[in-house]
Amino acid sequence: MRIVTSEEMRNIDKAAIERIGIPALVLMENAGRAVAEEAMRLTAQAHGGPAKRWLVLAGKGNNGADGLVAARHLLEAGCEVGIAYAADPAGFRGEAAVQRDIAANLGLPAVVYAGSEGDPIYWTRYDGIVDALLGTGSRGAPAGVYAALIREANASGLPIVAIDTPSGLDADTGNLHDPCIRAARTVALAYAKRGLVQYPGAGAAGEVVVRAIGIPARLAEQIGVRTFALDERTLRERLGVDPARAREADTHKGTYGHALIAAGSRPMSGAGLLSARAALRGGCGLVTWAVPDRLVEPLAGRVPEAMIYGLPDEERGDWSGVAPAALSQLTVGKDALVLGPGLGRWAGDGDWLRELLAGLDPALPIVLDADSLNILADMPEASAQLCGRRAVLTPHPGEMARLAGFAVPDIQRDRIEAARRYATQHAVTLVLKGARTVVATPEGDVYVNATGNPGMATGGAGDVLAGLVGSLLAQGRTPDQAAAFGVWLHGAAGDRAAAGRPTSSSLVAGDIIEAL
Repeated sequence: MRIVTSEEMRNIDKAAIERIGIPALVLMENAGRAVAEEAMRLTAQAHGGPAKRWLVLAGKGNNGADGLVAARHLLEAGCEVGIAYAADPAGFRGEAAVQRDIAANLGLPAVVYAGSEGDPIYWTRYDGIVDALLGTGSRGAPAGVYAALIREANASGLPIVAIDTPSGLDADTGNLHDPCIRAARTVALAYAKRGLVQYPGAGAAGEVVVRAIGIPARLAEQIGVRTFALDERTLRERLGVDPARAREADTHKGTYGHALIAAGSRPMSGAGLLSARAALRGGCGLVTWAVPDRLVEPLAGRVPEAMIYGLPDEERGDWSGVAPAALSQLTVGKDALVLGPGLGRWAGDGDWLRELLAGLDPALPIVLDADSLNILADMPEASAQLCGRRAVLTPHPGEMARLAGFAVPDIQRDRIEAARRYATQHAVTLVLKGARTVVATPEGDVYVNATGNPGMATGGAGDVLAGLVGSLLAQGRTPDQAAAFGVWLHGAAGDRAAAGRPTSSSLVAGDIIEAL
């Protein structure tokens, strides 16, 4: 499923109407019917039967016109329906005027809302609200009667069904204006809009249901939409990945790759342990866990299925004493390298990473996580160091901000574009972690993940993801496949683990590994 910006949606609509020849009124009819059906389903699920009294809040544009069609279909379903116009309908033009006249001819009761200066809306007369005030093209904070209607609707306590995006939500970034509708369900027409899959917008949208309205699917591809929902269908059809991870009978451990996990130091040995365990649970045939030599004895046997290898460390117990050449030599014969969890920072670590990358086989897939990313952020020649490598970077927002040279709020303001920009500029696959983790490819494709839950906001969860992605790389998947599949598996495992606990708040990183 593709995810679109407001401009992309306008171009798709235009192509459907002008190039394909589908009348705008036909698309509007399909949209309004879908909204009415979803409104009835929502209240039926919540109350054991559909709400019978609906108030449609209608703006002056096409979003309002969609709402008027929905009002008609609710009426056809036996509901009592009222309309509250946010603007004088006498000024409506085009399709909106057509729908206004149909509603009037049907005798649908309507008022023109005038805020505190006009007659009040008696919200207790209704069981549900349809938000058709502002569409995807609106910009800035709602004002005047629009703002007043939104505030009153939110305060009513009634379930709200939003059309395309809740009014007051930025359709492209997910940022919320004040005020913004708090919907129980948002009916996204034809495609999900970016603002619905990024927080805080995803929180205001409630349950998002995408409904087809008759627009040919190929139009989105033709106009160049390159953002996708990361789900099983996308994994299979676009990325060529089998989510079941099925295996042929006639195989052995060598069939499934050998991952090298270079992670963990004296104060943070658990990070390496989690990454190594996750690599094994991810299906890798062989895992070598490389640590500073002083840590071998205390860590021996902690992951019995992995081979632990100590690198000379000048008796320091951390990576500052490990020669980069020793680690690069250990990568010979391995199928992927995971570097960074529990690595630590030290004076001269930039020179250390620079020498290591220069000594690695350029064809070796690598995952850079945690402190390796912080070191990379301090290297002005980062682009040159990564150029041509099969690299996956897995930053959280703070690490992403350091890599990109922006503040964290700037990254979070539009996570999709922040990830896409860095991935294309540096020719890497980038995983921007967080709620709705984003995977961006060097070619500019972006995948937005929906698996996972707040319980995964726990120490070590990122180390698990790094090991999992490295495992998939070692098994022969491309960086794009490994990153997207790893993110999806990681979130799905977190969901399974949370389902087995009294509360997701008690989830720990090890639970995610055991649920893989």
